[in-house]
Amino acid sequence: MPKRDRSKRTDPTAVMVRIVVADDGTLTVSVDGAPYLPPEFSPPWRRASFPAIVDAISQQTGRTLRVDVIETDGRTITDFYTPRTPRKAEPQTSAAESSVQAASAAEPAPAPRLMQFAGSGMIPGEEVAVAIIIAHAESGPDGIARTLIDSRYLEHSPTGEAVLLGRISATVCVGQPQ
Repeated sequence: MPKRDRSKRTDPTAVMVRIVVADDGTLTVSVDGAPYLPPEFSPPWRRASFPAIVDAISQQTGRTLRVDVIETDGRTITDFYTPRTPRKAEPQTSAAESSVQAASAAEPAPAPRLMQFAGSGMIPGEEVAVAIIIAHAESGPDGIARTLIDSRYLEHSPTGEAVLLGRISATVCVGQPQ
């Protein structure tokens, strides 16, 4: 029986990210106990910054993140994020393929046909996923999330329905955009 190759060991510990939500919707972020601040001259972190914060920390550390979000009412939401694997490079195209692609790129795309979809019950300012996840929206101060969806996406859905998913509240709204 062959022995395991132990030369490529990875650090099994997760990076601890703590995000505290203030009453005004700003976030205080720490990584392994050290403050993690927004870039210089940038506004304070807000709920909508959450994906950018997690992505940046994940890229910087290259390790699994344990993220604890402490809400204003004291609830703690914990999630784990694993680093993304790098995408494979695009295959090289020939000159003929490049000219065909350039010609098709020159044709104007049809204008989108937008439809609105709204759902309530979200935490004010939270990020809301729109499924088939084609975009993210942020709920307003009233907890209502609104998004515009290109109706061409709905042509691929047998029911013509869309889903809004509150990433923090776990609120799910299913309906037909109008």
